[in-house]
Amino acid sequence: MSDSDIGVIGMAVMGQNIALNIESNGNRVSVYNRTGSTTESFYEERGTDKQIVPTYDLESFVDSLERPRKVLLMVKAGKPVDIFIDKLIPLLDEGDVIVDGGNSDFHDTERRIETAEDEGLLYLGTGISGGEYGALHGPSIMPGGHEEAYEIVGPLLEDAAAQVDGEPCCAYLGPHSAGHYVKMVHNGIEYAVMQSIAEAYWLMAQGLEMDPPEMSDQFAEWNERVGAYLYEITADILRQKDDRGDGFLINKILDTAKQKGTGKWSVQSALDYGVPVPTMSAAVEGRFLSAVKDERGRIGGQYKVRRPQQSLSQEFLDDLEEALYISTVSSYAQGIKLLNVASEERGYDLDLSTVARIWKDGCIIRSTLLDPIRTAYDETPYPDNLIAAPNFQSEYNDAIPALRRVVQAARAAALPVPGHSASLDYFESLTSPDLPANMIQAQRDCFGAHTYERRDAEGTFHTEWGE
Repeated sequence: MSDSDIGVIGMAVMGQNIALNIESNGNRVSVYNRTGSTTESFYEERGTDKQIVPTYDLESFVDSLERPRKVLLMVKAGKPVDIFIDKLIPLLDEGDVIVDGGNSDFHDTERRIETAEDEGLLYLGTGISGGEYGALHGPSIMPGGHEEAYEIVGPLLEDAAAQVDGEPCCAYLGPHSAGHYVKMVHNGIEYAVMQSIAEAYWLMAQGLEMDPPEMSDQFAEWNERVGAYLYEITADILRQKDDRGDGFLINKILDTAKQKGTGKWSVQSALDYGVPVPTMSAAVEGRFLSAVKDERGRIGGQYKVRRPQQSLSQEFLDDLEEALYISTVSSYAQGIKLLNVASEERGYDLDLSTVARIWKDGCIIRSTLLDPIRTAYDETPYPDNLIAAPNFQSEYNDAIPALRRVVQAARAAALPVPGHSASLDYFESLTSPDLPANMIQAQRDCFGAHTYERRDAEGTFHTEWGE
């Protein structure tokens, strides 16, 4: 029996599907799970007629792999990754490759790369997006770490990735934690677009009292413009009947959204680098606010807010399409700006055009918008911001008035739209030659002698402000 081309550790659904995906390209794949019964069930139900090699202890797993060994970890991010790395180190040889395919914190990836180097191993922190379906049929794969490791395992990853116009949605992104950082920001953009879509749905449901099929038709129509997976599934969700009762399922789902942390990490990293990501921040905070449902109920009962009904007109839908479009583009703009700054700070040397290319299919934020985004970053120097790119300026000029009207109408209807409001403020701030920060400078100098700068002279100044 020949040795396996790669081994996959972790037989939850994502691990199973990526193993089957890699095997479908003519590779022999060894699999291992901490619970042997899970490995056995997977093999008996999905792997008996394939080049899948089940193993039930790590020694046998490692011994089954051809050299240099290639191990793909598909286990829960955090401590489980460290546990498996510690167990693998004594079994692997110099030049073997470990690929972490989970949603690991990029700080952890930096530490693990150093550990691997100390042991003579090669390491790739690799973001994989696309969910269970993408893992099986072709995800977007975002590897970063040792370039030599990518030279060894890259062909397998590229074959497993989604393919667009003859190109794989996978590429070596850069050293250190570049792959997991890009995946983190991908998820931050995902949060922001989801929040904006949810607000558009809510404005139609509450402001226009549209029923789910009508809203589904609207999202399907809007998606002809952006070709976005998230718009597509929103249209599908709104047509889903409740299989446990009458009506549509969307109306039965509790309005409390959970999160795994990657959106929050994006916002935290943006704060560290001084990069404004207001739509992302609004999305993360929106999930926090949704989670305190009991508190919202109590406070709402205290104030008995009367929300105007039917305050929005059908013509409002045209504005809402433009508003959602601009909020979606702003979500990408904020994420890509963060990537550009982090790349310089962390030495990733990211090619932003390549990042846009590998997001074009297989991932949650895939959209035809990524074609003009890729065009905007095909040449260097990069634009200061995506909204300053020539191929987006006319879009913003046409759509910003509509976004202003949508936010104004939502306010009048007492409907919260933090994502759309943040996207509008992002644009208004970036296009404003003057902001009220001069008052903040004066206040800081007044109470703390922190000094200030002047418009009419170079240097820093301090004033004795009254008593």
